[in-house]
Amino acid sequence: MDIGLFMMPGHPPEREIYAGIEWDLQQLGWADDLGFTEAWIGEHFTVGWEPCPAPDIVIAQALRETKRIKLAPGAHLLPYHHPAELAHRVAFLDHLAQGRYMLGAGAGAYMSDAALFGVDIAAGQNKEMFREALDIMVRIWESDGPFEYKGKFWNCSMPAFDELMAGPFLKPFQKPYPPIGITGLSPGSSTLAVGGEYGMLPVSLYLNPDQVTSHWKSYSDAAIAAGRTPDRRDWRIAREFFVAETDEEARRLAREGMLGRANAEFVLPSFKRWGFVKHLKNDPDMHDDDVTIDYLIDNVWLVGSPETVVQKIVEQHEVTGGAGTLLGFTWDYLDEPDAWRQSMELMAKEVMPRVKDLVPGQSPSGATDQPQMVG
Repeated sequence: MDIGLFMMPGHPPEREIYAGIEWDLQQLGWADDLGFTEAWIGEHFTVGWEPCPAPDIVIAQALRETKRIKLAPGAHLLPYHHPAELAHRVAFLDHLAQGRYMLGAGAGAYMSDAALFGVDIAAGQNKEMFREALDIMVRIWESDGPFEYKGKFWNCSMPAFDELMAGPFLKPFQKPYPPIGITGLSPGSSTLAVGGEYGMLPVSLYLNPDQVTSHWKSYSDAAIAAGRTPDRRDWRIAREFFVAETDEEARRLAREGMLGRANAEFVLPSFKRWGFVKHLKNDPDMHDDDVTIDYLIDNVWLVGSPETVVQKIVEQHEVTGGAGTLLGFTWDYLDEPDAWRQSMELMAKEVMPRVKDLVPGQSPSGATDQPQMVG
């Protein structure tokens, strides 16, 4: 199992934009130094707690300040971009990254983002647009000659090669295109099913065991139906974490720091609005009001001493069947940078060496999954 980051990026509404970006770049630098293998950087247009409409610009800056870590938008929301324009931006950035770039693609979940672009999420229009945009982008990257694409939402006309005015057309650095990760949140995620069909990397945002295991089923069933062999080593699971020397200190820093505040003021209220709180419950009969920060610390998040977090990761491995990479959500601890830096260091140096040998698809005792859990 490898360790990476999932950077929404989350900042309190009062944080000045430049300061927030500098903090994000600082975290990416620390992650690179500590051996985190990858980082995914989110994209949203109307969300005050996640003010990043251009993760590719952050990536371009971070490439100059890091040496090894792979970087990815997590994710570009395909319905809100013209696919021909985005395909060329991705190809261009892939050349800048020289093998350290992955593409994250998503359909979009926030109603306010969708309203800004006139997309009808309630009718599933975003998911239709997601698939069509992905088709166009892949077609652009794989085609050597002219083609016409007449879609429901976009038309694309790749002109014939002309030495003076048109071409050679830009292709990605990685052939035929960089690895693509598909993010999923809802139980039985239909976007992850698209990822399985296309043979892309599944990225799950963890809420509870039932929700996240449904992600692997959705992805793997679609992959098998398309004649592909799903591999759990490709699976990324993103979870909140905070590690300190003791359980008590980790709980305090999680509850009283930005992890607790962001969830109390933004994440939990958003989930209640969407009817999503039920997916945070280990007991469906719980009352919504019982899903508190302390409940999340005890039952959902990876919070505690290194020993406690190791135990929680092993439990995750046992209930989900295992994934190839654990992605830790980042938070704006700009006012307590040393505490967050220590949390990242403990995760990298004290926790991950003790779970490094967990094999996706195999229990810690060595038993393997059933055949449908290949990998």
